[in-house]
Amino acid sequence: MLTDLKPNLHRLSAASLLAVALTLIACKAPPSSSTPALPTAPEITSGYRADLQSRHADKHMAAAANPLAAQAGREMLRRGGSAIDAAIAMQAVLTLVEPQSSGIGGGAFIVLWDGKAVRTYDGRETAPAGATERLFLQADGKPMPFTAAQIGGRSVGTPGVLRALELAHQKHGRLKWATLFEPAIKLAEQGFPISPRLHSIIASDPSLPGSPDMAAYFLNSDGSPKAVGTLLKNPALAGVLKRIANEGPDALYEGPVAREIVAKVQGHANPGSLSLNDLKGYAARERAPLCTDYKRWQLCGMAPPSSGTIAVAQILGTLQALEQRDSHSALAPLKPIKSDKPAGLEPAPEAVHLIAEAERLAYADRAQYVADSDFVPVPIQGLVDPGYLASRANLIGPRSMGTAKPGTPPGIQVAYAPDRSPLRISTSQVVAVDDEGGAVSMTTTVESAFGSHVMVQGFMLNNQMTDFSFIPEENGQKVANRVEPGKRPRSSMAPTLIFDRQNGELLAAVGSPGGSQIIEYVAKSVIGLLDWNLDPQTAINLPNFGSRNGPTELEQGQFSPALIQALKDKGHTVSEIDMTSGTQAIVRVRDAQGKTSLAGGADPRREGEALGD
Repeated sequence: MLTDLKPNLHRLSAASLLAVALTLIACKAPPSSSTPALPTAPEITSGYRADLQSRHADKHMAAAANPLAAQAGREMLRRGGSAIDAAIAMQAVLTLVEPQSSGIGGGAFIVLWDGKAVRTYDGRETAPAGATERLFLQADGKPMPFTAAQIGGRSVGTPGVLRALELAHQKHGRLKWATLFEPAIKLAEQGFPISPRLHSIIASDPSLPGSPDMAAYFLNSDGSPKAVGTLLKNPALAGVLKRIANEGPDALYEGPVAREIVAKVQGHANPGSLSLNDLKGYAARERAPLCTDYKRWQLCGMAPPSSGTIAVAQILGTLQALEQRDSHSALAPLKPIKSDKPAGLEPAPEAVHLIAEAERLAYADRAQYVADSDFVPVPIQGLVDPGYLASRANLIGPRSMGTAKPGTPPGIQVAYAPDRSPLRISTSQVVAVDDEGGAVSMTTTVESAFGSHVMVQGFMLNNQMTDFSFIPEENGQKVANRVEPGKRPRSSMAPTLIFDRQNGELLAAVGSPGGSQIIEYVAKSVIGLLDWNLDPQTAINLPNFGSRNGPTELEQGQFSPALIQALKDKGHTVSEIDMTSGTQAIVRVRDAQGKTSLAGGADPRREGEALGD
């Protein structure tokens, strides 16, 4: 049974809970006015493809943020590969064709269904042994500006994606490891055309010319960005991928590639402490999945250090409790309406109001309680407890609450100061379903666009350390997500698998990049699929919206003046911004005769594609 997949989490005694609650009351968060402005999208917008429709397949399907990666995934499925085989091939290609978003120098979370159980693999980067909680503090004790922290070796964490893929492949792979790198090696040697999106991001990056390796690769001799369609070859990366194909991930974590990584990190003008011992000692982890119920479905995803699955579960659970309290708050009747905007549909104002309010509550808890559970006692079960979420739902009324405060969930062991450092991760998403019904949702990242801007052998190193809180403590209290050696920074990534609770069948694989807004994007798409019964492409196409416990954010150019005014009338402070998601989804559908097939969608805000047979 799927319910058996829920992790067993310890509960505290009632007396302990009361004591902790009293402690927390004594150290409430400071007023909301001290909360800094939320960051913009980690990747710029590059247009919206309004003509996309769901793709359909009978046997298998793969979807990625770039069509060359989706093609590699489908090729592995056609060879009889498993969903994780497809994901590995897609990641290798994305390292080449979408270097600003993910790659072998970054990390990933993998949520996998093998037909019997959900398994999750943590390939999140870790802080080097030499890192301290004052890593991003200036001499005067104030936090560094983000770009000053990002660019260079200081921000580089120990990469984890290859070790996670290796671990998952050992248990669930069907094709040989070396086979999975063939498409990426071929493209790196023969070249691929620079896409419009990659060109736009190269042209908009003011730090890129300061990296000699990046400038030589992405820019012309006069410093201008190489044109769209220029054939870009990467023989250095081809060589690394060949070594990884033949030797396994050890080719990256030990030997000459590892030595070059360390030399560039430690020798940078903004040096970091990543060492050969950090690389050699890195281990991916299989963690217990976090599975929660939503109406007649069950959603499974990553436990901490991801905050994504917890937050999405809180949002959905709060909305469900709100509906149970007040039938007029049900989401199902609030279906999107036709719009003359590029997306073609617009959510109902009341739906935006309810979802944004539930998100405020979830983001408040996320900032207070969630970090790497190997270092911090995270009250996971308490945060998703139906009774707790029902109490949070009672805070939602007809007018916006503006800024929510964290609640007091059962299971708290330690009081922490809230983290006021929003994430800015630049990520990518792949999903796949194989011939045997296995599925994977993987979110993969190098953090900000082009990561640390440190390039090694044709690939980018992450700047994942900036996902930790820059401020380690506040008013004498430690921040849960502060830097500590060996710790994994909190993430918003939320790769998700959805099941029918009645029969246990896989319904969908979904996920998105987008920094701290990932939670908003995944919640919107899941509600579109489940509550509004939309096909995957239409659910992804829906305008992005939500709140990270600040203003109510609406995707620029996708909402009518009437909706905006309706929200303002409910007390919302509205901010129209770029919301560059990259959602991919594959859904299992059943026709009137009971025959099942697959439908897939890719985000029109990027260049992705869903491909299957």
